[in-house]
Amino acid sequence: MQLNVSGVVLSAVLTFGVAGSAAEPLRPPADGRSIRVAVVLTEHATMIDFAGPWEVFQDVQVRGRRMPFALYTVSDTREPIRVSVGMTVVPDHTFQDAPPPDVIVVGAQAGRSTEMLAWLRAQAARVDVLMSVCTGVAKLAAAGLLDGKPAATHHDFVERFNTRYPQVRFLPGKRFVQSGATILTAGGLTSGIDAALHVVERYFGADVAAQTAVYMEYERHSAAPATGGSSGP
Repeated sequence: MQLNVSGVVLSAVLTFGVAGSAAEPLRPPADGRSIRVAVVLTEHATMIDFAGPWEVFQDVQVRGRRMPFALYTVSDTREPIRVSVGMTVVPDHTFQDAPPPDVIVVGAQAGRSTEMLAWLRAQAARVDVLMSVCTGVAKLAAAGLLDGKPAATHHDFVERFNTRYPQVRFLPGKRFVQSGATILTAGGLTSGIDAALHVVERYFGADVAAQTAVYMEYERHSAAPATGGSSGP
């Protein structure tokens, strides 16, 4: 497909190899409000796992929508968190008072509180997208949200996670996997950018996703198609 964006001709791969159930289009809120994206953060959260998707969602431009996505961070408390190599982040909300999200992003991180897992279970039943990046998929697996489903994670962890979570089928070599109607799991690090662009495409179409990638000067990646897994959240 040839797409002209601001004078730049982009040859884009806009169909991603996904495993599991089909990724149906999503509808933005009918009242015109922004799509709420909650980014879960705990100690030692990997920077690019949450910063990559954050950049994607904040860079989306849609005619008639001033801010298509509204982003905020969620954690156990509002106390400062040390992420990656020493950066400090102060969460916007706790799991108790966070606004109801439409999209959730869970990257690699150290924390795994019972409150977090309970919140993920509760939200999985109502959100449009519950997305993990890298080893953040372990939070979804620990919450029981991936039982009987395929999933993606960082290539270094596929074998050990298949052993640790035998009820989940971790697929090697996948950029991201549509693990169910709601759940989207991405591989390591930069794959979260591709998964977030996939979410943008589901809400606003291929052209908007392509324009966002061009603005970011990011070349989207595709993955080999795969099958298997169940539908549902």
